[in-house]
Amino acid sequence: MDKVRTTFEVTGERIRRYLEEGKRFDGRTPFEFRDITIEKNVSKKAEGSVRVRIGKTEVIVGVKMGVSEPYSDSPTKGNLMVTAEMLPLSSPRFEIGPPKFEAIELGRVTDRGLRESGFIDLEKLCIIEGEKVWTVFVDVYSINDDGNLMDAATIGSIAALKLARLPKYDRKEKKVLFDELTEERIPLTEKVPVAISVHKIGPSLLIDPTREEEDLSECRVTISFNKGIISSLQKSESAALEIDEMKKIFEIAEKASEDVLKQIEKKIK
Repeated sequence: MDKVRTTFEVTGERIRRYLEEGKRFDGRTPFEFRDITIEKNVSKKAEGSVRVRIGKTEVIVGVKMGVSEPYSDSPTKGNLMVTAEMLPLSSPRFEIGPPKFEAIELGRVTDRGLRESGFIDLEKLCIIEGEKVWTVFVDVYSINDDGNLMDAATIGSIAALKLARLPKYDRKEKKVLFDELTEERIPLTEKVPVAISVHKIGPSLLIDPTREEEDLSECRVTISFNKGIISSLQKSESAALEIDEMKKIFEIAEKASEDVLKQIEKKIK
């Protein structure tokens, strides 16, 4: 007697067949993003914040500033810390409790892209050399997971950082006045690290997967590009990639990063 096939198996076969024909369920091409929307200043307590939607996927990213001691090996540089929380309200897959691997990976990949690109000019965040520097905290919260939280987190981080203003620092009292925002922005460079995740399903490559597509992904490569320069790269899942596939992935990610950056800049003006 034949084994009864699950809905997941049937859907998976259809997705693979569509991709081999260069099509997707929602009418997009394999290398096309869903609509991106960015809602600015969604938190009254953050120095900068956004709500980002990519299709039905949704994240909130907030930027908070603090003052602390610099690291001993970089006495004139500010600090950066990125954390991510996969909230249970965004998916039944996520549970309350200590962060699981997916949340840790999301935070670290986002952190690496921002840090290694030089997007934040950490030298300009020094208050007193060797004693006091600004620390930039970037917090990512998943609100709805319909695939591609990784790229949504980076888009939100870039937008929130561009919008953030520094709070007033009372040098005499040596404390931050969080309720008094200045007009001074976080010092950023033009090296904007847009992360694009390219997924492999069977012989097909695609970007911005839906949740159903992401569940079928055999390999994900996330690349942060800034004007053609790679600042970070992360491979996930176990499937191997041929050299020609990696070359194609670089081409796809670079082109998509340029398109996404244009959307970010347009939507946060």
